[in-house]
Amino acid sequence: MTATNLLARPRPEGVRFVRRRGKFSWWRAFTLLVLVAGALLMMSPFVWLVSSSLKTQLQIFQFPPSLLPNPPVLRNYVEALVIKPFHLYLRNTLVIVLLNEIAVLWAASFCAYGFTRIWFPGRDAWFLVVLATMMLPGVVMIVPSFVIFARLKWIDSFLPLTAPAFFGGGAFNIFLLSQFFRTIPEELADAARIDGCGEFSIYARIIAPLAKPALTTVGVFVFLGTWNDFMGPLLYLNTPDKFTVSLGLALFRGSLLQTRWDLLMAASVMTTLPVIIIFFLAQRYFVQGVVMTGLKG
Repeated sequence: MTATNLLARPRPEGVRFVRRRGKFSWWRAFTLLVLVAGALLMMSPFVWLVSSSLKTQLQIFQFPPSLLPNPPVLRNYVEALVIKPFHLYLRNTLVIVLLNEIAVLWAASFCAYGFTRIWFPGRDAWFLVVLATMMLPGVVMIVPSFVIFARLKWIDSFLPLTAPAFFGGGAFNIFLLSQFFRTIPEELADAARIDGCGEFSIYARIIAPLAKPALTTVGVFVFLGTWNDFMGPLLYLNTPDKFTVSLGLALFRGSLLQTRWDLLMAASVMTTLPVIIIFFLAQRYFVQGVVMTGLKG
């Protein structure tokens, strides 16, 4: 059958062909130009940070400034890792991040499952109490928390920065996961109960795999909050070998004549790079989790 006979055949009712037009749109070109310009503008500080991390002290402050280092100074990263020593701060931060990720994803998901799938007396009232804790400013809890941890003799250890996450995982994380769990049909859990599955089995085999976007979103929030936390390590850590990256960056700052800006820039790149990598790797699940939990603006 030729193409002419195929086009001449009568089309089914309700079916119509849509012809794409290749007409140039000035408005679309202008929008694309504005978005590209905005992206370049937003990337310019990070580009300058990376460029400065490969320069010497004199090259950073030379005028007129140059974007490309000539030649690149790679020893800044070696000195930042070994001399300061920034590799200890990275290791300590990764340990705290890993413990908080396990604690929050485990505790918050269990609490959210209990509030959404298991009925018990006063369930809604207790859920409102959990949500009410989100209205307390974090500054209000600094002194009571410090007194409690001091009496437990947890000061100068990682316990104040990790142990609280095992007790609930945070009100916001419980709320976000519970909103996502409500979108999962209850019939799936009922069918599993008929087959003899318990609540833990239903959670592990049905709810958790379907809640991967929401769990990824919570994981990204926990990573960002723990990685960038400055006040907590400043209050509870005293030994320099236990400092995190946020405190480690502060150690690079001194008086105007003592600040090693080249090493500070190199350490800032090493601190920022994991955040960018995690966001790009989890971007699809992150956006999906936020949209499906009803938090989109």
